[in-house]
Amino acid sequence: MTAEIIAIGTEILLGDILNTNAQYLSRQLADMGISVYYQSVVGDNETRLIETIQNAMSRANIIITTGGLGPTTDDLTKETIGKVLELPLIEHEESRDRIIEIFNKRDIKMPSNNLKQAMIPEGAIVLENNNGTAPGFIVTKGKNTIIVLPGPPNEMIPMFCEKVKDELYKLNEGIIHSRTLKLCGIGESTVASMIQHIIDNQSNPTIAPYAKAGEVHLRITAKTNSNKEAIDLIDEMEVKVRNIVGEYIYTTDNKTLEETVVDLLNNNNLTLSLAESCTGGLLSSRIVNCSGVSEIYKEGIITYSNEAKMKYLSVSKDTLDEYGAVSEQTAREMVEGLIKNCNTSTGIAITGIAGPTGGTKDKPVGLVYIGIYYKGTITVKKCNFSGNRQKIRDRAVVEALIMLWNEIK
Repeated sequence: MTAEIIAIGTEILLGDILNTNAQYLSRQLADMGISVYYQSVVGDNETRLIETIQNAMSRANIIITTGGLGPTTDDLTKETIGKVLELPLIEHEESRDRIIEIFNKRDIKMPSNNLKQAMIPEGAIVLENNNGTAPGFIVTKGKNTIIVLPGPPNEMIPMFCEKVKDELYKLNEGIIHSRTLKLCGIGESTVASMIQHIIDNQSNPTIAPYAKAGEVHLRITAKTNSNKEAIDLIDEMEVKVRNIVGEYIYTTDNKTLEETVVDLLNNNNLTLSLAESCTGGLLSSRIVNCSGVSEIYKEGIITYSNEAKMKYLSVSKDTLDEYGAVSEQTAREMVEGLIKNCNTSTGIAITGIAGPTGGTKDKPVGLVYIGIYYKGTITVKKCNFSGNRQKIRDRAVVEALIMLWNEIK
């Protein structure tokens, strides 16, 4: 099965809205073993939308559209699909009653144009929207199945998960099962070269590498006639991969790196404190997003200035004068002061030059020192990151998490 994703809305073309729907749908379809060869973005223009839908129908079995289901005259998705498929729009009574009920519950007078959202192509399967007023629908003609979803992600994602997935599984013969191995501390090109012989000889299951910020994900997908057979094939492939890059795999679950680190800290009865300079609380923000963090995270200190480093972390003025705020010596003293003052079993300190100004020949933009305290030992790593200010800060956070994961694991 092949699919094509069409995002509809002039606001996406103008860059006012980021097209996260296509990213989400592509990932979901890949996990289901459905290939996506094309994505399109088209504005609220009937002529161009007709052309885009017809092109998609000529090269994909499944077309998924997002957006253009609102009550205004420029919301043209249903009307245009009706024209392309030569299907009249008819009022779906349940959807009409539900839209009226939503406005009554809100005690808001409903503009009459909202009932436009209850018009559905004849013969379509209606997808109830539990998070908005516009229903979606699925309509099939010939070899094509068109799935029409609302544009807002908080409406589109639940509708896809609750209503569409099961329909797609019915269309796609066999059982599709996927597992993602998440690696850190190694680059995508290195991983690919190390497992190239596996990639070259893959058939079923397949394996595909994806680069993330400071990470590499390997998705293994099997298609069989039973879940057990699929899982057995994936298990076999995972063993082969682990024999080569197993030391870099931090999880096969649907968890982030920071969630994995927090779990490690909890499982080992460890506590954590953080001292951040150039990252300015970015690491703390990622840590506190994790469930169970209250058991392990004790304190976070942002010591951006030299005065703050001296006041809160007891970094000596002599060290700052001789070596500077961005140095191995300062990072070491930051960790020492952090552990002494916070009394935790693990600690991380980050100091660096995020730019775009402030760099010198000896200390360029992107220079970052990360200090880790674990089991009485302090380790300081010198890093040279590239990119803009945000990317450097993000990379510093990821590297700090990787360092702590490596220490504890």
